[in-house]
Amino acid sequence: MKTKAQKSAQRIEEIQHYYGTTLSNKNDLLTNICTVDEAPSAEIKAILKTVHPDVQQRFYGCGTPFPPLLSGLTVLDLGCGSGRDCFILSKLVGREGRVIGVDTTFEQIEFAKNYLDYHREAYSYSESNVQFIQGNIESLDQLNLPLNSVDVIVSNCVINLATAKSDVLAGMYQLLKPGGEIYFADIFSDRRLSQELKNDPLLVGECIGDALYYGDFAQAAREAGFRDIRIVESRLKAIGNKSIEEKLAGVKLYSMTLRLFKIDLEDSCEDYGQVAIYQGNLLGSPVRFLLDKDHIFDTGKAVPVCRNTADIIRKSRYHRLFSVMGEGHIHYGTFNCKTAVNHFVVPAGATTMGESGGCRC
Repeated sequence: MKTKAQKSAQRIEEIQHYYGTTLSNKNDLLTNICTVDEAPSAEIKAILKTVHPDVQQRFYGCGTPFPPLLSGLTVLDLGCGSGRDCFILSKLVGREGRVIGVDTTFEQIEFAKNYLDYHREAYSYSESNVQFIQGNIESLDQLNLPLNSVDVIVSNCVINLATAKSDVLAGMYQLLKPGGEIYFADIFSDRRLSQELKNDPLLVGECIGDALYYGDFAQAAREAGFRDIRIVESRLKAIGNKSIEEKLAGVKLYSMTLRLFKIDLEDSCEDYGQVAIYQGNLLGSPVRFLLDKDHIFDTGKAVPVCRNTADIIRKSRYHRLFSVMGEGHIHYGTFNCKTAVNHFVVPAGATTMGESGGCRC
């Protein structure tokens, strides 16, 4: 039986071959899994026009993991590939910010480096604010990045490729500053896949073979220190390949965008009599702010929140967007959430995945 290290090394070799040799651009993909379904925001759409077409042709993501308020921050992109998201982030963080892209595939990193000057000039920067590192996201402690040094970690359809996802989460937790955020898009499955599917290099390369089963991911995230997972977006994916659909035998796959915070939170939603009011001061969102799909704040409206939600707002960079009322000293019992237990529900005909492990206040 192979050791954990041997399994990881084999997986890395398979990924490097698939993304370094098998695929030359996104048109070589055999399914629709590594594609983006939702339209980007007006801001991201405008930035995409400045990203080199060759870089965009080698993009294999499944979402748009760009949270707001990134100016001046240090952002780490795990599995950066050709660098498309890093170059978008370069513009979002501005001259004073920093972007670090990590990928295990040498060919991808070298390709991305070739476009550093192009985007530096496109954004009129005197020097590039992007750095690319070849490395294993399961061994973030070996990248020589200081602990507690990263404000935001993003990833786009990559964590599913890792064999030791718990190691990825633990590494991210160590690198994040207190109050820092993980905001990532990835592929999730509605059940655990068979070992036969997990061992299929083609399915792995297409982000299917080792897709994240949400219940397992939620447990690993909590063990790493992320005790409250927030789902921002969830969409059922159309595979677009009949033979692969037959192999999967009914497995449903979802593209999901999640956010997690390095904040000391509770395991459940508790009522401390607190309310949050969005000030409407986020550029581009004067009317409404979406923290997650179950926490949507209209400007000026006082919304009762559990203590976890209050703490996420108060102890992260989003504090500047809100007023939070209530000291939180008196406990009034369990907050009246829609669900606060782990489960996985896909109603008949639904296009979104049921949540687990996160507050739905």
